Amino acid sequence: MSITAAVPQADGRAQRIPLSYNQQFLRAFDKGETDGAFGHRHTLVCGWRVTGAVDTDALRRALDDMVERHEVLRTAVVGDDEGGHQVVHPPTPVALEVTDLPGTGVPRDLRAEEFLNDLDAAPYPVRELPHLRAFLGRFDATDAVLVLATHHTSTDAWSLQVLMRDLVAAYRARATGGTADLEEAVQYREFARYQQENADGGRTDLARAYWRERLAGAEITGIASDRPSRADLPSAYGVHRFVFDAGLSRKVVEFARAERCTPFMVLAAAYSVLLRRRTGTTDVVFPTFSSGRYEERFADSVGPFFNFVPIRVDTGDCTTLADVLARSREACVGAYRNEIPFARIAEDSPALLAPFADGLLAVVAFEVLQSAFPLDGEEADGPRFAEIRRRTLSQRVSSAIPDGGLWAMDVLPGGELAGSLKFDHNRFDEHTARELVEQFRHLLATLSSAPHTPLSHL
Repeated sequence: MSITAAVPQADGRAQRIPLSYNQQFLRAFDKGETDGAFGHRHTLVCGWRVTGAVDTDALRRALDDMVERHEVLRTAVVGDDEGGHQVVHPPTPVALEVTDLPGTGVPRDLRAEEFLNDLDAAPYPVRELPHLRAFLGRFDATDAVLVLATHHTSTDAWSLQVLMRDLVAAYRARATGGTADLEEAVQYREFARYQQENADGGRTDLARAYWRERLAGAEITGIASDRPSRADLPSAYGVHRFVFDAGLSRKVVEFARAERCTPFMVLAAAYSVLLRRRTGTTDVVFPTFSSGRYEERFADSVGPFFNFVPIRVDTGDCTTLADVLARSREACVGAYRNEIPFARIAEDSPALLAPFADGLLAVVAFEVLQSAFPLDGEEADGPRFAEIRRRTLSQRVSSAIPDGGLWAMDVLPGGELAGSLKFDHNRFDEHTARELVEQFRHLLATLSSAPHTPLSHL
């Protein structure tokens, strides 16, 4: 039975809108840390360095334009006896907080990171609409940091890129006294309806058959935590960040190209070996994320589209790192060719989720971040916006995830590999996070320089 919400139409009739599989997935893994459907730290926070004078009145109007344009930013997910429903509210103003940042004492790039980290650590109640807040930290009249904070119930990483691109276009128009000439946005409700209408059918049936065979007898590989999970403790997430040296980063990218792989496939192979060594299992399954936008019409939409995709790399008969890379390539190609909502996969392979119920294990998802979108109008007069992607400052307190851990990698414009490992301090020590990253770095260096190294020699 679908979970739906009544949304009024212009003629007063009620239109029934399904709650997407993605929203149901988030609810299923939420620990109920607030009275809402999602935790008050379950947020997405991104920052952009701004060069040039900023018209704060134009910025406020442009932010309000985003809430008008993307209705999911004003949609509430409300719990009920049937699992929840969503309600779309009228637009309300976005809170824009303007702060003066100290320009002395530490380099501005470092202070910009500190500003971003402080905001990433702040709680944002899900019941407060709209699900968008903005912060402008100014070093001086022509140097600033813009931070956008959204709740995960309304966005994903891809959505923040779409949102910022639209915001820049709206800002440039507002700053000259006009409004942005943007094509009408496809709303998230249409995606939810699309998921319901395509829940079954020929393609879905074939994909489900693929996953039933692919995941037969498998469960997601969990990492033993330093301390068991405790129901009486709320999560306490932090982030360990790192940037690999230019030589290693360049070698990995060149190796991926030479092997006709994507960088993700190479990174996934190294991660599979890390899990194998850490857990003792040769049959590795780890979750990653896709953009979840199955049709091109949703590419410019905002909402929690992301999809949980299991990658199974059976290394049982692999003898070298090159063998694991071949398995990684095969697993990734098969997974993305047969991608369907994770909820449908889990229906057919319930044992897959067993580690989530094991208080001694933590599931750490592994992903490579999508590239930043180009921002429209960069050739025009006015400020320039550059996303802060090279981040080196770890943080004790951060935004949260539903459960487990999150390992994210990014290939920076200059070719460097940067990453972050988000973990619960109640489950893991900082030392463990650093150790995992160092082991991964060593495996990645060995794979990219000596792929025929026997696994037994590692």
